[in-house]
Amino acid sequence: MSIECIQNKSIEETGFSYTMSLIQGKYKMFILYALMEFEVVRFNEMKKYIGGISYKTLSATLKELESDSLVNRKEYPQIPPKVEYSLTERGKSLIPILDQMCEWGDKHRI
Repeated sequence: MSIECIQNKSIEETGFSYTMSLIQGKYKMFILYALMEFEVVRFNEMKKYIGGISYKTLSATLKELESDSLVNRKEYPQIPPKVEYSLTERGKSLIPILDQMCEWGDKHRI
């Protein structure tokens, strides 16, 4: 690993800081992980996977991830409404990082 990322910069100007601004939040990583594992997920399924998240928080977090181009929202014109979420190509580029976090957690779990 190199220190070039922060050399001659403040931490706010680094790629690390930018990445954290996209994925930081109580449930963002859980949502990204669920989409990585299941690929296409409906809203209520996501709620079940995550557990303690409220509908309002899930909705707001999905909107943030969508506005950051990490999550794709596909709405079907039917009644009752059907909406599916999946990772964008940009979101899929986070999969190696999510995989490494999972492996690290499995290895170091106490």
